[in-house]
Amino acid sequence: MKALPSPIADWFARRGWAPRRHQLEMLAAAEAGRHALLVAPTGSGKTMAGFLPSLVELATNPTQGLHTLYVSPLKALAIDVRRNLIDPIEEMGLDIRVETRTGDTPSDRKARQRVKPPQMLLTTPESLSLLLSHEDAIHLFANLSTIVVDEVHAFASGKRGDLLSLCMARLQTLAPSSSRVALSATVADPDAYRAWLAPNGDIDAVSLVRGDPGAEPKLAILLPQDRIPWSGHSGRYAAEQVMAEIETHRTTLVFCNTRSLAELIFQDLWAVNPLNLPIGIHHGSLSIEARRKVEQAMADGRLRGLVCTASLDLGVDWGDVDLVIQMGAPKGSSRLLQRIGRANHRLEETSEAVIVPGNRFEYLEARAALDAVEERELDNEVFRPGTLDVLAQHVMACACAAPFVESEMLAEVQSALPYSALTPERFRQVLDYIATGGYALKAYDRFRRLTNEGETWRVSHPKFIAQHRLNAGIIVEATMLNVRFRNGRSLGKVEESFGATLRPGDTFFFSGLSLEVQGMSAEDLLVRASSKPARIPTYGGARMPISTNLADRVRAYFAEPEHWARFPEDVRDWLEMQARRSVLPKPGQLLVETFPREGRHYMVVYSFEGWNAHQSLGMLLTRRMETAGLKPIGFVASDYAIATYSLEPVTDPAALFDKDILEDEFVDWVQQSSLLKRAFREVAVIGGLVERQHPGKRKTGRQVSFSTDLIYDVLQKYEPDHLLMRAAWNDARARMTDVGRLADLLDRAAGTMLHVDLAKVSPLAVPVLVLIGRERVTQGATDDALLIEAESLVREAMGED
Repeated sequence: MKALPSPIADWFARRGWAPRRHQLEMLAAAEAGRHALLVAPTGSGKTMAGFLPSLVELATNPTQGLHTLYVSPLKALAIDVRRNLIDPIEEMGLDIRVETRTGDTPSDRKARQRVKPPQMLLTTPESLSLLLSHEDAIHLFANLSTIVVDEVHAFASGKRGDLLSLCMARLQTLAPSSSRVALSATVADPDAYRAWLAPNGDIDAVSLVRGDPGAEPKLAILLPQDRIPWSGHSGRYAAEQVMAEIETHRTTLVFCNTRSLAELIFQDLWAVNPLNLPIGIHHGSLSIEARRKVEQAMADGRLRGLVCTASLDLGVDWGDVDLVIQMGAPKGSSRLLQRIGRANHRLEETSEAVIVPGNRFEYLEARAALDAVEERELDNEVFRPGTLDVLAQHVMACACAAPFVESEMLAEVQSALPYSALTPERFRQVLDYIATGGYALKAYDRFRRLTNEGETWRVSHPKFIAQHRLNAGIIVEATMLNVRFRNGRSLGKVEESFGATLRPGDTFFFSGLSLEVQGMSAEDLLVRASSKPARIPTYGGARMPISTNLADRVRAYFAEPEHWARFPEDVRDWLEMQARRSVLPKPGQLLVETFPREGRHYMVVYSFEGWNAHQSLGMLLTRRMETAGLKPIGFVASDYAIATYSLEPVTDPAALFDKDILEDEFVDWVQQSSLLKRAFREVAVIGGLVERQHPGKRKTGRQVSFSTDLIYDVLQKYEPDHLLMRAAWNDARARMTDVGRLADLLDRAAGTMLHVDLAKVSPLAVPVLVLIGRERVTQGATDDALLIEAESLVREAMGED
């Protein structure tokens, strides 16, 4: 306390608090001029620890101008931190202005902030990049003292992390004495993050500060009143039980892994809410007004339950939340721990959380997650080289602010760890791409955004500056339609591909309402409230796969029958019958079962590499089966297994899993599928080749797709090694197919495959086989038929021979 200025020390004393050890260590690191990474549990005062050195400095030496820049992955988080920072500052009596700057900030306030910035500015990576694109950036950031990166684990290893890393390199040039701070509750490999945070990857320049562990969380798996389902991944069967939990707690957050599921669960809960308790819904596609309204209602304690998605995973601090419910499997221990931390947001108080597994494999995954949290095992992040589409966008942003010298810009970019291995030759290719569009496009003036004057590069025309600022951004969502009432009130957005399936009179659930379509324009879906039954909007994007550490734990359970006593009886029976009828794979072993059923031949592969990798492998396997004359009919995939079905039996599965499949069929498949075109669409937008917006006009998704598809076809024919074609290929391999896990699986297959040929379906195969037929949207009598089919499968698999 003696180290703190009296306004801050007195504030702690009035509240009966004392600074925590890790908060003072962060202060000591700042006073020593060092960068710092703080890893501390949720509720331990991470935010205060990140801002404390700045508060001390501004209390001791008050200054005007931008002093501290706080970067958050979420708009809602920046606003929440502002609320939780301004109150203490006012109570301390400090003359410090705190403001936010995100995509939601009004344009007049953005303009004022550049002229008269606050001492503390809370922003996102994309908004920071736009600030750096203005000519006054050199003056705005000249006296910057500290950059605070919150929830660093959420984006450091992805494209948004690439952008922020480049922005921090630029800030280091503009404010050489500034220091960097990163905060997280769930970092498995601190050294990897220290290297990412440090200028030039100098890990020794970053102090690692660890917070004390908090109270052990109270975790449970909610079991159904009869038995755990064989299929499904939503936990919808437990709506009444979830509602009972909401009734017996002050405030409950109900997390769902997708926006579609959130809308479904909200409707399910309303249908079993006899007390009419106030519950809300929150996800990223809802309008700003709808999200703010719900966030304020939560902050005021007016909601008993809130159904939400990853939009509330991070840092939002509502003190009255005393229960977190996870619908479906958590997919990773780090994500679960992050969500658990939203309950009883205080270090000394136990957080309570409940997982609702969707099926029997998900029960094992939920158990694995609970064991991992208990042992404090987190999911590892995989860092990879920075992408060139992000680099092209950043270089253009810098050029918008001022001309630059090529060698100086290269050195600055190389000081960002993701780009530390960037060669002068590859950097020149990036510059040439921005300057000409590439060899096949250089005849078109609209691609000539930069001009080279010896060592110096400048923007070719002021129109390209306006174009860049309108179109910059790393998050490339599917094109959305505004959902509006006729009076103009906006509810949020649905994807254009979903909107294209609707006609006037159709109904769908959105923002907790049943809405009837009245009309559609290029940008808007006009609706009115309805009481009719409705469908749920679907959203694109890859599913979250099970993490490798949870997959490894589930595999280990198969080899530990002595521990099955803690599993529910129906899960034990399932595993015991599998051991009798077939085998349970040992850790590291790849089990492949084949069996006939109703005139078809099935092959089920238990690989546990996640849905994304399994979808890709299923496509490749059926292509090989076709070539081998096995007459495949189709396949289905889950996080845990792949099932193919064909007219001829698979007698030698090992031949199908030759790892050359990634060099031959995989390359051919990706190039022939729409996968590469979708990846190119994203990198073309990020890299500035295709505009999403003109002044006063936004392109529709069809227009963007048409533009990118035309360019893609030209480059595929005339310049297949174009910079963005390579970037798209890397994206398609790495992100959209989980190709790393696919490669690991194929490497493992050669030496560990165990093929068991059965006379009939095995118990372990039932969950994935039930998916056959459910891959399409079905309802009514078809659902009943599928249910009868599932029961038939279960009787066949679980019946004694």
